[in-house]
Amino acid sequence: MPEERTLIDLKSSYPKAKTAAVLLLLFEKQGVLRVVLTTRSKTLRTHPGQTALPGGKSEPMDQDSVSTALREAYEECGLDPSSSSLHLISQLPPFLSQWKLLVTPVVVFIDNAACVDDLKPGVGEVDRIFSHPLEAVLDPSLVLTLNEPLSEKGSEDWPYVEELYTTSDTTWTQMRGSAYRMHRVRTCASPIKGLTMDILTLAAQIAYEKGTTYTRYAPNQPIPSQLALWAIEDLNNPLPTMDQVVHSTPDIGAMASREHESSR
Repeated sequence: MPEERTLIDLKSSYPKAKTAAVLLLLFEKQGVLRVVLTTRSKTLRTHPGQTALPGGKSEPMDQDSVSTALREAYEECGLDPSSSSLHLISQLPPFLSQWKLLVTPVVVFIDNAACVDDLKPGVGEVDRIFSHPLEAVLDPSLVLTLNEPLSEKGSEDWPYVEELYTTSDTTWTQMRGSAYRMHRVRTCASPIKGLTMDILTLAAQIAYEKGTTYTRYAPNQPIPSQLALWAIEDLNNPLPTMDQVVHSTPDIGAMASREHESSR
């Protein structure tokens, strides 16, 4: 897609301190392609208790997005970045978080499912590690066909009336007041939603070459790559400061005086 190619090309112009990467760790179990997810620690300042992909902000020592994603996965889950079972598949176009971080998803396949069982939550960072069928992001009802265990309805993990999927529309004031549709999918642990849901949806659409069983976007909602492009544009063309606005505002009194003199 042309807009995604442009986005990847422009990513280098974004400050490294405002970039991040997440690891989309895929594995196969009983013929089903699954993705590793975490429930963030409730002690964290941002997004406590929410579902996430292993990952975080780029650090100066990171060579690239792959280095960032693997380092964070080691810190959060104990994943050995040098394991011969890990196979880099690709990087997806970056997404924009609500904090205006440019987040690059790194797709990796692990050929030994037993390695996933050895993952351990990082103290203070992760409360739980679990997995979910990737295709069920496109069709939430697949969890019933696959007899997936699910969090208790009405519990903290799924407090919604709907059985498997719920959505709501809101306005993203941080990014030009654009519309945003929040999708929530029930899992065996905390629900998948927000940015994590957006990333997994794109990955699943690529993997299975099909769309979602639900309406993906709210009316007039920009696609994820458009949001990221806007963030890059805003960075390269920042809004004027109040001081600049004050000093660039025409002196109405002086203009009126000059007009009066010229009309005499």
